Amino acid sequence: MNTYRILIVGLGGQGVILSSNILAHAAVNAGYDVKKSEVHGMAQRGGSVTTHVILGPKVNSPLVEQGHADIILALENEESERVRHYLKPGGKVVSVPEGFIKKLKNTRSINVAMLGLLARHVEIPEQAWLAAIKGGLKENLVAVNVEAFKAGLAEPK
Repeated sequence: MNTYRILIVGLGGQGVILSSNILAHAAVNAGYDVKKSEVHGMAQRGGSVTTHVILGPKVNSPLVEQGHADIILALENEESERVRHYLKPGGKVVSVPEGFIKKLKNTRSINVAMLGLLARHVEIPEQAWLAAIKGGLKENLVAVNVEAFKAGLAEPK
């Protein structure tokens, strides 16, 4: 079981917090110890939002240190530049592919679709992700978000 230090970044209203909650629950479902922390900033006004999520066999801190992030998941591509100093050498930025949003039935599901892209880089089984999505959303939002997650998984690398 590997340890992953992940930052999820975006703008207020994009679902950064929900994304980190789903990631954390999926990781717990897969047997990881998980810690997370949120920095809201000016989230209510569309400002920057960052969450730190660390998962592994044993996690002591909820904060990713600068220069130690394995992955930055950017729901807003420009936001990845703001936190790039957290990325470790050889770390990965997962950002919104060109034209990807147009492929979604509901563009408000971009946060969960991006988790599908993230899922290709962490050792969490698909069923753990799906259980976290189903457990973290209202019943009427589950189907469209499961579809969005699967669209992220299927996106060409």
